[in-house]
Amino acid sequence: MATSISIKGIVKEFPGSLGGRSRAVDGISLDIAPGELFFLLGPSGCGKTTLLRMIAGFIDPTEGQILFDARDVTYTPPNKRNTGMVFQSYALWPHMTVEANVAFGLGLRKVSTAQTKQRVFEALRAVRMEEYAARKPNQLSGGQQQRVALARALVIRPDVLLLDEPLSNLDAKLRLELRSEIRRICKTAGITTVYVTHDQKEALSMADRVAILEAGRVIQVGAPEELYRRPSTRFVAEFLGEANFLPGIVVGRSAGSAEVKTAGGTLHTTSDKNSDQVVCMVRPEAFRFAASGLAGRLVESVYLGEAAQHQVDVGGTLVKVLELNPDPRQRRAVGSEVSVDSSPDDVVLLANE
Repeated sequence: MATSISIKGIVKEFPGSLGGRSRAVDGISLDIAPGELFFLLGPSGCGKTTLLRMIAGFIDPTEGQILFDARDVTYTPPNKRNTGMVFQSYALWPHMTVEANVAFGLGLRKVSTAQTKQRVFEALRAVRMEEYAARKPNQLSGGQQQRVALARALVIRPDVLLLDEPLSNLDAKLRLELRSEIRRICKTAGITTVYVTHDQKEALSMADRVAILEAGRVIQVGAPEELYRRPSTRFVAEFLGEANFLPGIVVGRSAGSAEVKTAGGTLHTTSDKNSDQVVCMVRPEAFRFAASGLAGRLVESVYLGEAAQHQVDVGGTLVKVLELNPDPRQRRAVGSEVSVDSSPDDVVLLANE
């Protein structure tokens, strides 16, 4: 049975440069379901790695609690938590074979030789590295070394698997290949996994749920689709991809919808805010050229083959429009008058900060 994680009001303070205290983690509370692949996502310095290290037991919190199932592990030493950790740097022993590296944790746990051999083989097979058991780390590619590091974490059969930016040292092509592999391995093993990254695509493509962090606090938690399509703040919208922001005033409301007047015209939305002064967030791919909608002037067009990127001046605001599979016969001239529109479901109202 997989383990649940409950984080209750966790705070971590460090000594400040001027003699005060600096909060790296500022009162975070999270509930992670058994078997969930849960991502901590945010920019550098937001507290995500500090939080992961507190879950691992490498750092003690200043305040708060961490529970695995109903067991309080807040101050339990790392070796008593049964967690597996995969570091950014792989941390493989260079003088040992792949097999010996993976078996290392089992030796510390006094597992029998026969059991160790079987479990190492199973772990290497799970990451598709059983053919490389006799090689040394320096005989492997970066992606292969990362698989070995993952096998070493899995072989101890941890209650919780923790990954700290495991793909950041790999090239872009290899990162793409390993995303689906890591998700497959974690879901097949059924282990509760907490994964730290600053890579938005990594989180969106792999996670069951994601927590967005900023300045030591959780800003929003949800499934990837929910966070991308329904961000709660401008920070979340911008961090997860390109977005257009159009200030407006709510001029009408009805059941489940609102009408917003902007400098370029009116947008309809199924989103709403208590305030009348709002900002409309629309993703570039959600905008389309239409016979009516927001009136503007085409400022720039870049043809990319499978898509075309446009910039439209709408009432003094530059709006990005991503046109998929553009028809060259309908190419619009730069400087021409155009209209862009969006489905009400793709217009999200944010606070006018």
